[in-house]
Amino acid sequence: MKMHTLKYLLIYVAPAIVLFSIYAGGAWSYSAIIFVFGIVPLIELFTKGSTQNLTEAEEEVAKKDLTYDLLLYGLVPAQYAIMLYFLFTVSNEELPLYVKIGITTAYGIACGVLGINAAHELGHRSTRYEQIMSKMLLFTTLYMHFFIEHNRGHHKNVSTDDDPASSRYGEIVYTFYFRSVWGGWLSAWRLEAARLKKASLHFWSLHNEMLRFQLIQLALIAVVAYLFGWQTLLFFLGGAAMGVLLLETVNYIEHYGLRRNKKGDRYERTLPAHSWNSNHPAGRLLLLELSRHSDHHYMASRKYQILRHFEESPQMPTGYPGMMLLALIPPLWFAVMHRTLHHYKQGHAGQEQLT
Repeated sequence: MKMHTLKYLLIYVAPAIVLFSIYAGGAWSYSAIIFVFGIVPLIELFTKGSTQNLTEAEEEVAKKDLTYDLLLYGLVPAQYAIMLYFLFTVSNEELPLYVKIGITTAYGIACGVLGINAAHELGHRSTRYEQIMSKMLLFTTLYMHFFIEHNRGHHKNVSTDDDPASSRYGEIVYTFYFRSVWGGWLSAWRLEAARLKKASLHFWSLHNEMLRFQLIQLALIAVVAYLFGWQTLLFFLGGAAMGVLLLETVNYIEHYGLRRNKKGDRYERTLPAHSWNSNHPAGRLLLLELSRHSDHHYMASRKYQILRHFEESPQMPTGYPGMMLLALIPPLWFAVMHRTLHHYKQGHAGQEQLT
């Protein structure tokens, strides 16, 4: 296994720490959240990462190497193992409340990193079995409509006011949560209704994927309540909600203040300049290269292992975990990001798409 492939074994650090948090209990139950939002940001504060891209020949080899796919696929059973272990553990009535909260944060980390982030990568694949795996992961965090809205809505409307998941200049993350969650859910219904109409299929039928998503998610909620009790259900919902908020915080930082120009009735093509990029190594490896976001939106079909750095894309001051923490403190976020935006505009000609 080559070094470029071997480094992606670090993808499994997050699920390993989540499992340890659930198993260890006590104060150790907070290990996952401390690792992701304490240790990783500290590492990335003092690292810049490489801007080097693979050569065309290396890209071709990496695209065809099944090892990358197998590493990705393995996250699906890992997430289901974590969910079941979490449910059995948190249902133990002898556990103190603070431990139950700790392992719930661990499950929330798993929902964000595996249940949504890995689902995001799989959801962009063209094969039916990979898309099914994407939906399976989203099922564990009760956010299955993301499969529809992200692929057919967000990627079309990114960095415009038509996209609920693209944050606006001066918008705080807490109001963005409501707009993005509610707006994305409604958008998924509209997109599915348009698809059904085009195919001459009835809205109120099982052909409607949004209806199916709601039914099976409600079924999961009912099963958890029946098998493990209402208290366990509340912790499960808390973990799933944390996963959703982690996703939406990532959405907030990825396109903050960046806008595409409108030419007549159409927006310009999405370019690397319309997404914030980060080459900080820890976040890149833990999040399947999600932080090389500029290339992902420029060409969504590119697999995680061959995403590229672009000199013309705006660069975050630090990695994704650190920027997510910063976003939770709006005055500091605005102070850092507005200065970074200003410097980026000054250093790159023709950046009218910046608000």
